[in-house]
Amino acid sequence: MTLGTKTLIARQAAMLREAGASEVLAVVNSETARLVKERRVELPEYLNLVVRDTANSMESLFTLGERLAPGYFVLATVDAVMPAGEMRRFVSSARAMTSERAMDGALGVVRWRGDERPLFAEVSTNQTITRLGGGQCPTVTAGIYYLPQRIFDFVADARAAGLGAMRQFLAMLLDKGLLLGAIELSEAIDVDEASDLEAARATMGDKA
Repeated sequence: MTLGTKTLIARQAAMLREAGASEVLAVVNSETARLVKERRVELPEYLNLVVRDTANSMESLFTLGERLAPGYFVLATVDAVMPAGEMRRFVSSARAMTSERAMDGALGVVRWRGDERPLFAEVSTNQTITRLGGGQCPTVTAGIYYLPQRIFDFVADARAAGLGAMRQFLAMLLDKGLLLGAIELSEAIDVDEASDLEAARATMGDKA
């Protein structure tokens, strides 16, 4: 899928790089890897594809964890489209939040606008996330996360609990006592269908 002149995966990679990432990894399944090769999809040289047929989004995250060094990392879903500069602002705010307020990590959030499958995020007055999932609330996750590599200490617990999605794993991290802050973004669109793609193009002014 393309937005403007770039595929979504290339666009996200470029934004991560621009936000300061020293390495950009993307987990793709074998079918996607085959299509990239057959169609000669242009990808930036700094983007490294990790080919793995995972069972769910949580296992895709765990696959990334196998390649990450200790410290913090930025995670972005490929279909989370935001205006230029928002990812950089998010990373800067997340770094400040974890260093100055002793948060374990931070999640980008936006106001809920009727998405069909949102991950609701209940946020306290001091910008701490108190609940992920469950009943409706004003804010939802925006598909961008700033997390410590030590979250992978809980991989065995997540698998033992039979979790099957990244959103469930994130909720479990709260239950384990990790403090996750919320950083509200000006705009973020989860591109799931054609109408979302048109909205994303409008948000980016067709300059993506």
